[in-house]
Amino acid sequence: MFHAGGKIVTSIVMTLTATLMSFASADVNIYSYREESLIKPLLDAFTAETGVKTKVQFLKKGLVERVKNEGLNSPVDLILTTDISRLNAAKIAGVTASLNPNIQSENYIVTAVPESFRDAENNWFGLTTRGRVVYASVDRVEQDSITYEELADPKWAGRICIRSGQHAYNNALFASMIAHLGEAGAEEWLKGLKANLARKPNGNDRAQAKGIFSGECDLGIGNTYYVGLMKTNDKNPEQKEWAKSLKVLFPNTADRGTHVNVSGMALAKYAPNRDDALKLMQFLVSLKAQKMYADAVFEYPIVVDAQASDVVKSIGDFKADSIALETIAELSKKASEMVDRVGFNN
Repeated sequence: MFHAGGKIVTSIVMTLTATLMSFASADVNIYSYREESLIKPLLDAFTAETGVKTKVQFLKKGLVERVKNEGLNSPVDLILTTDISRLNAAKIAGVTASLNPNIQSENYIVTAVPESFRDAENNWFGLTTRGRVVYASVDRVEQDSITYEELADPKWAGRICIRSGQHAYNNALFASMIAHLGEAGAEEWLKGLKANLARKPNGNDRAQAKGIFSGECDLGIGNTYYVGLMKTNDKNPEQKEWAKSLKVLFPNTADRGTHVNVSGMALAKYAPNRDDALKLMQFLVSLKAQKMYADAVFEYPIVVDAQASDVVKSIGDFKADSIALETIAELSKKASEMVDRVGFNN
């Protein structure tokens, strides 16, 4: 027992030492769920403008757990991630630091991000938004508007494709339905959606577009930015055909608006380079960086007056659901349990 524990401690120390060595030449150390290639131009621009260097550690999973295990000795200054559930998980784990709006440099960050897209206690901040929309077949779906509620209408029986109901993107959407319909109403809706599926939930959002292209389904649920990724995919040109086969419907634009999620940032609790990390956070909410970031990931800028790219503009403008993302995060556990209760993935 003692020896096993010793091995674990040694492993953690070795991992931390390697990380510290890799970060030695950086002024801002970043742990990111977002691939470095997507944010490198943005970080290069920051370094060119400020002289502050950055180092990114890309992690596919376990980011929060890693920061928590590193504790006081963690080298990370800034956490970059996607999805409200991951941002909120970092806050709950106690690995983020709250910004003080009474300090001018920190207030700049707080006031730049709309209230519904930041933590009430200023532990995390959204950077870009993406809508959870309906992909509809250009050839087989005549209507140009839809609501989430309508997805449970029997007229769509056997015509809808979607990824796993337990995926973070769908979990957030289902949590929003609980917020708007109540738990019992949302569960009945989810049962109706399940009854209309063309196949067992699987794949990613692009797989739903492929299903529309192949004729397997007429509607798919996906994020807006995947449309931009497919439209510009020179490496896999068949995805351009998938994108051409669909139109994007923004649900509930006539009432509450389309459900949105975010990519975001959080200052690490024990950031060793706090001042430089704050400089990067300030840069990321500037109009220049907002446009660069949104262009790179085909998402919508979060800061007012920042412009979306031409590709994103071609997807369409929409009214966003104004419900606070904190509410979505709070309801995510109930949404996950609801998915299991109705056997959505079966």
